[in-house]
Amino acid sequence: MKVRVLGCSGAIARDCRTTSFLVNHNILIDAGTGVGDLTLEEMRQIDHVFLTHSHLDHIAALPLMLDAVSSLRSQPVQVHALAATIAALQAHVFNNIVWPDFSCVPSAQSPFLRYVPLAAGETVTADGLVVRALPAVHSVPAVGYALRGQHGWWAFSGDTERNPALWSALEQLAEAPPPQLPVAALVIETAFSNRESDLARRSQHLSPTTLAAELALRAPTASYPIYITHTKPSETELILQEINQLELARDMKIGWLQAGQVFEV
Repeated sequence: MKVRVLGCSGAIARDCRTTSFLVNHNILIDAGTGVGDLTLEEMRQIDHVFLTHSHLDHIAALPLMLDAVSSLRSQPVQVHALAATIAALQAHVFNNIVWPDFSCVPSAQSPFLRYVPLAAGETVTADGLVVRALPAVHSVPAVGYALRGQHGWWAFSGDTERNPALWSALEQLAEAPPPQLPVAALVIETAFSNRESDLARRSQHLSPTTLAAELALRAPTASYPIYITHTKPSETELILQEINQLELARDMKIGWLQAGQVFEV
């Protein structure tokens, strides 16, 4: 399994794209502005989109991508998401006001878009790839995702605040039905610096201090690398400094996610 980072910023600026990951050639995890760097042919091949939640930085490119490639496709793009996320898309995006309702265009029988509801903890298979929805704690209903590759699970927290259930879910991945595989990497958000910790708490994001508290919940035997994502462009340098100052940073493999980075799992 190949996971390509299209965008990993918490907002836009030059060279900053919001959250999206291309898995192999035909699956997106979130559809932030990073999708806009794909070629038309690359977008045409996307059959599945797994959304973590309804916030704009994670869905912004979805309507435009569908508009760009739907006439080139013979099958609808399947959008997998929580029922609440689907309801938000229907009410506020694909509502024939902000954007056409592609779930019934050109017809209800042959649409450009098909919604596929899922729930936290559910495991689905998309074109042979096993995907599990992980629990998340955010200001709107949200999940993260874990994807099973040949050598392990690639896990993404999605947008989340303190979330003990995530660590239990990660431990359970290694106990999934055969082949039993370890977690190979964890991508976890840290949107704000410690000086914005109150804003982080109110918007239900992590800051370096709460990240440290979360990472302390990892299983003692866990050894997978950790990658920080979703930093605000104006805060990124400070967030990185604060994380590097954490005592746990010396004991864990903590890296910084970058657009263009590729995971081979």
